[in-house]
Amino acid sequence: MRILQVLPTLEEEASGPSYSVPRLAEALADLDHDVSLLTAGGQAVTPGGRLDFQRYPRDLGDVPILRELELSHGLQLALRREAKGADIIHANGLWTAPTLYPAWAARPAAATLVCSPRGTLSPVALARSTYRKRLFWLLAQRRAVAKASLIHATSEQEYRDVRAFGLRQPVVVIPNGIDVPDALPRRRRGGPRRLLYLGRLHPIKGLEILLQAWAQVAAEFDDWELRLVGPGEEAYVARLARLAADLRLPRVAFAGPSYGADKTGEYQSAELYVLPSLSENFGMSVAEALAHGVPVITTHRAPWSGVEARDCGWWVPGAPDPIASALRQALAKGAPALAQMGARGRDWMLANYSWQSVARSMEQAYDWILHGGAPPDERAWTPDERSWPARARADILAIDVQQL
Repeated sequence: MRILQVLPTLEEEASGPSYSVPRLAEALADLDHDVSLLTAGGQAVTPGGRLDFQRYPRDLGDVPILRELELSHGLQLALRREAKGADIIHANGLWTAPTLYPAWAARPAAATLVCSPRGTLSPVALARSTYRKRLFWLLAQRRAVAKASLIHATSEQEYRDVRAFGLRQPVVVIPNGIDVPDALPRRRRGGPRRLLYLGRLHPIKGLEILLQAWAQVAAEFDDWELRLVGPGEEAYVARLARLAADLRLPRVAFAGPSYGADKTGEYQSAELYVLPSLSENFGMSVAEALAHGVPVITTHRAPWSGVEARDCGWWVPGAPDPIASALRQALAKGAPALAQMGARGRDWMLANYSWQSVARSMEQAYDWILHGGAPPDERAWTPDERSWPARARADILAIDVQQL
C-alpha cells in the first residue's frame, strides 16, 4: 500500500503524537508498505528504515491569530502531489490547517481518508479555546472529517469521546505502540528513592493534585523524593513552584525537560511513576514507564485500568485523597516488590504494545476499509455501543455534528 501519514507538527519532546505517529509510520514501512510522513514545521527527524519524511515550513507565523492555525502552503501542495498515487491518507489531530489538507487532497486523488483525533475530542480538550474550535468546525473541520472513511481511536475512552461528539463512521480501536528496552535496567543505588512524573508541565496533567497528594504523604516517607521532569510555560511552572512552597513540600525537584538518553535515564532512576492527568486519550508516558519496568499510579481519566488488573500499578480517581492513598500503598513497598510489579508491566507491554503488533493491526484496518469484508480482528474493533451509558452532552462542545 502507498500510505501518507500527516502530522501537523513534530515537537521537540518525543512523546504523544510526536512519538507515536512517526513510529507507526516507520513500523508500517517495515511491513513493506510505501510510507511517507509529512509535517509542517517542528523539528527534523531521522526516519527509520525506508520511511520517507517530508517537512514543510509554516506560513504567517508572525501573525498572532493565524499562527495558531499552523498554515503551510508547502504542505498543502505536497499532499496534493503525493495523494495521486496514495491508497491511504491518514490525518492525525484536529483544529489546525494541516488537519484539513488531507481531506482536500484525498477526494480528487481517489485516496481513502483515515482520521485519528489523537485526544482532540476529549471534553477537557474541547473546553480549551471553545469558541475558536466551534467556528473552525463550522467553517472547515466538519466537512473535512465527514470525508473520513474510518476513525482511529487509541483507547476505548477515546472511542467514547468520538461517539459522544457525534461522529458515526466506523471506528477502529488500536492502541499506540511502545519501544520496549531489551532488558530491564539496573536501578541506581544510593540517594533517596524516586517518584517520577515525566511529561508536559501543563494544567491538564493534574500536577496541582499531585502536589496536594504529596503534601499528605511526604512526611511519612522521608526516603522518597518527587521529581517533575518536562517542559512547561514559565508562568505555569512558577505557579507550581509557588504551590509547592505554600504547602511547604519537602524533596520536590522541578528538573526541566529531558530528551533521548536523558529521558531514558529518568525512567531508569525511578522506582515509581505517577500520571495524575485530568484527561488522556492514551497516556504514552504510562506505557513508557511500564516498558522500563516502573510501576504506575494514574487516574481514571487515563485509559489504564489494566495496571490494576495486571498488578503493575494503581488506577484511582483524579483527586488528592485517592492519589495520596495509592502513594501510601506504593511508597511503603520495598524495592524488590515494586520491581516485580514493574516486570509484570514490562511483560504486558511486550505482549500487547509492540510496534510490530500495532502496525499489523493498522495494516488490517487499512485493508478492510479499502477492500471490505469482515473486520480482521473482532477484539480490535469498535466496542458494542450499547454497553456504554449515554454521555451528558453538557460536557461536550455544543456543536451539532449529527448532520455530517
